[in-house]
Amino acid sequence: MASSKAKTVDEYLAELPEERRAVMSAVRQLVNRHLPAGYVETMNWGMVCWEIPLSRYPNTYNKQPLSYVALAAQKQYYALYLTTCHENSAQDVVLRNAYADAGKRLDMGKSCLRFKSLDDLLPDVIGGVIASTPVDAYIAHYEASRARK
Repeated sequence: MASSKAKTVDEYLAELPEERRAVMSAVRQLVNRHLPAGYVETMNWGMVCWEIPLSRYPNTYNKQPLSYVALAAQKQYYALYLTTCHENSAQDVVLRNAYADAGKRLDMGKSCLRFKSLDDLLPDVIGGVIASTPVDAYIAHYEASRARK
């Protein structure tokens, strides 16, 4: 499934075969366990998203909530979008070093961590990356990035 039209996370998970639902549910629990207060879980962009609601921060360039983490079941893999892991960010360096130290292959684009099974993940490290950025810090980073443009 590349994108879903599900309106709720439960609907999205129900669309998946049992094995894929189990992986998605486990990663969802990982995110929810480490998520700083103020982010909300929702469906957006056809995937499970954790974002800052517009009621908290409405001044986005595209009038959409600021996305912090997202999770999707793609056709051949799963994708965990960690928006704070942009190139050379502190979180990106931590993640890359941890994978190298563990001898695991890191399949990552700009902020998209691709994995085929739960064994491909380092839950403690990913949880730390997710826990690392409170809402106010993420908003400050977003505003600073927009000021440079």
